Amino acid sequence: MAFVLAFDQGTTSSRAIVFDERGVIRGMAQAEFTQHFPQPGWVEHDPMEIWRSQRDVAAAALENAGVRARDIAALGITNQRETTLLWDRRDGTPVYRAIVWQDRRTAADCERLKAAGHEQLVRAKTGLVLDPYFSGTKLAWLLDHVPGARERAERGELAFGTVDTWLVWQLTDGAVHVTDPTNASRTLLYNLHTGDWDDELLALFGIPRSVLPEIRPSSGVIAETAPHLYGRAIPIAGIAGDQQAALYGQVCLQPGMAKNTYGTGCFMLLHTGAHCIASQQGLISSRAATAPGAAPEYCLEGSVFVAGAVVQWLRDELRLIRHAAEIETLAGQVPDAGGVYFVPAFAGLGAPHWDPYARGAMYGLTRGTTAAHLARAVLESIAFQSADVLRAMEQDAGNRLAELRVDGGAAANDLLMQFQADLLGVPVVRPVVQETTALGAAYLAGLATGVWHNPGQLSALWQQDRVFTPKMSRDEAEQRMRGWRRAVERSRAWAAD
Repeated sequence: MAFVLAFDQGTTSSRAIVFDERGVIRGMAQAEFTQHFPQPGWVEHDPMEIWRSQRDVAAAALENAGVRARDIAALGITNQRETTLLWDRRDGTPVYRAIVWQDRRTAADCERLKAAGHEQLVRAKTGLVLDPYFSGTKLAWLLDHVPGARERAERGELAFGTVDTWLVWQLTDGAVHVTDPTNASRTLLYNLHTGDWDDELLALFGIPRSVLPEIRPSSGVIAETAPHLYGRAIPIAGIAGDQQAALYGQVCLQPGMAKNTYGTGCFMLLHTGAHCIASQQGLISSRAATAPGAAPEYCLEGSVFVAGAVVQWLRDELRLIRHAAEIETLAGQVPDAGGVYFVPAFAGLGAPHWDPYARGAMYGLTRGTTAAHLARAVLESIAFQSADVLRAMEQDAGNRLAELRVDGGAAANDLLMQFQADLLGVPVVRPVVQETTALGAAYLAGLATGVWHNPGQLSALWQQDRVFTPKMSRDEAEQRMRGWRRAVERSRAWAAD
């Protein structure tokens, strides 16, 4: 039996999972790490805490699986994507905390670039929008605000990376500085059409090429771990940003297939094959992960910034529940949200609105509103945001989705999944293995090392757990969506001053 170890480095926790050659989880471990909020709209992580937590859960996962490093055929890495790190090439010391994808500190910088007429160029080359979500303006901020950083970067002393790059650097004791196309295509610095860093974009954002990692395929052996970490060198053979990894783990490998991941944020991806669609509906285009030797493939994506994180807010800040799983029971105490709409724009609004100045709000409160109504409105807000994205996706693609495959922590919530199917009017399909982000990283690594021989084998491994079929009338679903759109409109531009 061959095994693959997957690193799943997320926004709020680091996980490691050992999969066998049937795609079955044999052992896993997880550790949360600290979220830093130094100013309103700022979100940071400690790069060393990210590394230590990921290193340690990997050792724990191997122990829990009852396998040794010598039994591991390959290591795959998947990661929170746009989070931006900058460190010293000599000793790996970070020059600043990691600036997290949720961080909005560069909103004004993006507005200045838009006002200067650069948005069309950026969209045409990168498939992205000018928004603080992406890495380019975060990296520019680091170079301009950390004393001496720009000068050191221009001398070749500093290295930039998203979390995948940082982990590979640590795993190889600083010997390898790489990323893959799925992560590179989220930086605002990568040209989707040439498949490389773009000099015109680097000049626009003021980024010296010397800080950038080499771009390597998502599936292929790029390095080996330092032997002292796990007792032997393990091939690092797969890298993909978390949402493209989940698309691969859901085996959405054909054009027209789509998945939605319900994690800290909510991310819906539609596979578009060899065709890179230029969205007209506020979505973004990125590279999809591909098997070894495959031609470039693309996906359309709608990014919802706050999904599962709003349940954490209900738990940690409002203390209405003690554990995240309790929200389904609390929300199930009422048949609906009682006319309450909750817009979780804590970090602005992502697709298809792209408003960094929107803020969270609640509408429709009455004296009869209870904690159960609030819990239900919170859950429904996740589904409403995803419905917005799917409608935009269908308009861009020019056809209606046949089904939506779902994964992520909140996909275990039956009430949420049923409401999602009701809003969308298409079946929502939950797989047996819901850790599809890590599974996708494992598949990419295993394909590169002979654990699996072709993507067709992966399709045979995918199994559904449950299908949620729509029960709500289309008239009622549209009425609910109209209420949601009114709430969103009232939340927009709240912090623009």
